[in-house]
Amino acid sequence: MFDAADLQAIWLTVRLAGLTTLVLLVVGTPIAWWLARTGSRWKGPVGAVVALPIVLPPTVLGFYLLLLMGPHGPVGQFTQWIGIGLLPFTFWGLVVGSVCYSFPFVVQPLQNAFEAVGDRPLEVAATLGARPLDAFFSVAVPLAKPGFLTATVLGFAHTVGEFGVVLMIGGNIPGQTRVVSVQIYDHVEALEYAQAHWLSAGMVVFSFLVLLALYTLNPGRKRP
Repeated sequence: MFDAADLQAIWLTVRLAGLTTLVLLVVGTPIAWWLARTGSRWKGPVGAVVALPIVLPPTVLGFYLLLLMGPHGPVGQFTQWIGIGLLPFTFWGLVVGSVCYSFPFVVQPLQNAFEAVGDRPLEVAATLGARPLDAFFSVAVPLAKPGFLTATVLGFAHTVGEFGVVLMIGGNIPGQTRVVSVQIYDHVEALEYAQAHWLSAGMVVFSFLVLLALYTLNPGRKRP
């Protein structure tokens, strides 16, 4: 079944997906709120940038992130200046790449949920003396709970299934950057089809359970 290298890759993938989802929820929530509420002319360009990873080939995104975080890139020069070294081919480099790649899968469900809340509940909260921040946490967030559930599930699942971005940024270092998708690729490349089958079947089951949770545990999700 699973050998030690497979279990190591699975654990690394779970860690990466969990941390990436947490970062995405923290960073993506205010951006989604702004997109849902703003009338600024910048809404279109910002929304397009957020959605860009959906249509951009993962290797393209990974290539430019590699340049940005490399020794001659602005991010790489900054990380070296503050003393943490370079991010490519490290776990934290994978986190940065995963956050960028899974960004729209968290922001867009949150934006849709915030737009569905509407103005009326917030106006009522304001008349009762609630400050904007209080109204956001006590009114908007509870009403947008289905959107948070969808964003969490999609963000986690999309990170688990990454391949092109993590391979470009992280390479294939056992215990540090070799996630499940890369481990499957290694098995296939070595003609170890039995091991590849077990990991691939596990990914199929995981994907099914994710979709099952998304469509049955989220009562606020409507059919298209």
